[in-house]
Amino acid sequence: MPTIAEIAEALGAEAAGDMTLRVSHASEPASAGSSDLALALAPTWAEALGQGRARAAVLWPGADWRALGLQAAIFAPRGRLAMAGLTRLLDEVPFPPGVHPSAIVDPTARLGEGVGVGPLTVVGPGAEIGDGTRIGPHVTIAAGVRLGPGGVVHSGVRLGRRVVIGARAILQPNAVIGGDGFSFVTREPAYVEIVRETMGKGSLPAIEDPTWHRIHSLGGVTIGDDVEVGAGTTIDAGTIRPTRIGDGTKIDNLVMLAHNVVVGRHCLLCGQAAVAGSSVLGDRVVMGGRAAVGDNITIGDDVVLTANTGVLSNVPAGRVMMGYPATRMDLQIESYKALRRLPRVLRDLAAGVPKRSKGD
Repeated sequence: MPTIAEIAEALGAEAAGDMTLRVSHASEPASAGSSDLALALAPTWAEALGQGRARAAVLWPGADWRALGLQAAIFAPRGRLAMAGLTRLLDEVPFPPGVHPSAIVDPTARLGEGVGVGPLTVVGPGAEIGDGTRIGPHVTIAAGVRLGPGGVVHSGVRLGRRVVIGARAILQPNAVIGGDGFSFVTREPAYVEIVRETMGKGSLPAIEDPTWHRIHSLGGVTIGDDVEVGAGTTIDAGTIRPTRIGDGTKIDNLVMLAHNVVVGRHCLLCGQAAVAGSSVLGDRVVMGGRAAVGDNITIGDDVVLTANTGVLSNVPAGRVMMGYPATRMDLQIESYKALRRLPRVLRDLAAGVPKRSKGD
């Protein structure tokens, strides 16, 4: 169990009181036990401290820790950043080093120092696992996969052929990386191709052979350092070149990234976001929950797509987009306001009421 002094040093934060006090867990103030470190990051949590039994807490700057009945305190100017460091310090690697007897590791696979391979996991021929990476149970790692050092691969993850992942990756349960892309073609132009060209105008010709022919995925997936992939997320292999994910990008649960997609560095893709084939996201792009990007679209650096936004055309760098079809957030809000006013305007028109002025 770390001491208050050790935690404060790890967080680069100031501390006061009994520096030798040890804590075992982080806790909300009201439910904190005597060995817990309570997280009271704002004055609104002060009252809850009295309901728990914490002897130490992470507090807002300038808090009177003695008046709050504490024996020690750590002061965090930016609370959530302190939580990031604290939770990292208190977290435990979930899987031990060593290869479980029920795991199947091909003799040609190369495992680094301190690697852990969990029960019923399969590591294919020629795979390379970096030093210290821990792999949970029921994981499948295909032939030739390269997985960097210091990673954590949770249960049920599937890594397909030609997948290369950098250092310190975190792959949450049941993520699938390197499955085939959804790519098919007909002998003659299909209806969807014709509609795209004609914008739905005119009649559709008869198609003699509607058979869909599979375009196989040979490109694999390349993922940079410090990337996290959420539970149930799927990242499809590229057709000829790899699907690429840049350093530091964090991907939430149930996200879908199609074949040939390129995602830049330090992006944030929230739950159920989806990016269709061959689209490119710049650096530091944020996609809110259920936001979607169509195929062959380019999203510039520092773009924010709010929740449920649907993007159908290229977006310049630095834009905040909202709605479907996506427009600039300020325009979308004005449009929404106008839409809400529309029933009243129509009633007034039907009643023959003169247009209201701003002063009315």
